[in-house]
Amino acid sequence: MSAAKNINITLQIWRQKNAKVKGKMETYKLNDVSTASSFLEMLDQLNEQLVNERKEPVAFDHDCREGICGMCSLYINGRAHGPDTGITTCQLHMRMFNDGDTIVIEPWRSVAFPVVKDLVVDRSSFERIQQAGGFVSVNTSGNTIDANTLPVPKADADKAFEAAACIGCGACVATCKNGSAMLFVGAKVSQYALLPQGKVEATNRVLNMVRQMDEEGFGNCTNTGACEIECPKGISLENIARMNREYLSASLK
Repeated sequence: MSAAKNINITLQIWRQKNAKVKGKMETYKLNDVSTASSFLEMLDQLNEQLVNERKEPVAFDHDCREGICGMCSLYINGRAHGPDTGITTCQLHMRMFNDGDTIVIEPWRSVAFPVVKDLVVDRSSFERIQQAGGFVSVNTSGNTIDANTLPVPKADADKAFEAAACIGCGACVATCKNGSAMLFVGAKVSQYALLPQGKVEATNRVLNMVRQMDEEGFGNCTNTGACEIECPKGISLENIARMNREYLSASLK
């Protein structure tokens, strides 16, 4: 890895006071940005500069800054989470950019993700989809059930674990030309559909989650595969196919 250096960049950032007013792109110059800093640290540097200039800082979501929570979702130079693969925005570093670069930063674009302010969007639609999935029945009467009472084939356990790795950041929606949430919903359906513990409510779960997804205003999937490419956790398109099979089976029942 090359030694860190300082670069000067131009930022074009979407500014929007709230969901009720029109937003616009605004341009900022930022000098002496270390290539060792993360993308969010660069935004912190910008906001410090704006505060010193007595200007309104840029609002953006962040929490763990460890690629776990998915809060740091930004659309950077036309790509969800920026010009790297398998990462969230907080894992993106400024060494991916060059001195003199112009970086365009936007919020997720989706009817189902209304802008709260600047780069912050409301992703509670994802939460409502998960809530529509309901619960998992567990028999708690009597003694505690041993973990190996319900054996799970290793292949199924691995697939369920991979599906459960979805952090719900919304990159799949932001990068899809249709604004589809089917990769997200497919992952959440799959993590239960593959396990015996999820079989009891399987029919209602997939029907309710798909219904809620449609009510939220997400688009449909046309299998372009962009969602899988930009997903920071590499969630497979297989989960969409599994969800479709589960939905068809539940509809016939």
